[in-house]
Amino acid sequence: MFNQYDKKYATKKFYWGKEPTSLCYKTLEMFPPVKPIKLLDVGCGEGRNAVFFARNGYDVTAFDLASAGVEKTKQLAEEAGVSVNAFVADMNEYRLTENFDIIFSTGTLHYIPEEIRKELFQNYKEHTNENGLHVFSVFVKKPFIEPAPDSESTAKKWISGELMNYYHDWKIEHSIEEIFDCMSGGIPHKHVSNRIIARKFSGEL
Repeated sequence: MFNQYDKKYATKKFYWGKEPTSLCYKTLEMFPPVKPIKLLDVGCGEGRNAVFFARNGYDVTAFDLASAGVEKTKQLAEEAGVSVNAFVADMNEYRLTENFDIIFSTGTLHYIPEEIRKELFQNYKEHTNENGLHVFSVFVKKPFIEPAPDSESTAKKWISGELMNYYHDWKIEHSIEEIFDCMSGGIPHKHVSNRIIARKFSGEL
């Protein structure tokens, strides 16, 4: 299985760096591993977030479509002296059959076609334990933001607030829309991202 990121990840340098995203710290704050916590990183890239969670005591499973990214995730975990169950899978085809306490994904959901989003998020929700979190970010389109110079044909359109729609029946713990600068591809540009942390409650609060 090969995709565009296999080439980007096939060097010694870490394309996205080794530092975790800000959502990792937010997750650690809201659901610290004071007991065993199972966490899934969807679209783990080269493993910077997955390894951060493993270093902080979470039981981490992670997958990505790029086999080179999965190999670097394993390498980064070994360097950090932690364990991450990392494997190759296509997010659009892979479905969960076991439960997790936290499902995490950043910089990946924009590859999900509109026609399978409802079914995919339902699968994730059904396989989340009570009081569990979904921690997600997705790029959204804005008419005043130019497309990124390294924009990909495989990316799908998302609009502001769409991600939150899938969590109308969960408690929204955190939600924000941010415009930020990016240097991917070596050319300065901007992105707009919706970030959400939603908690599952089946009973009364």
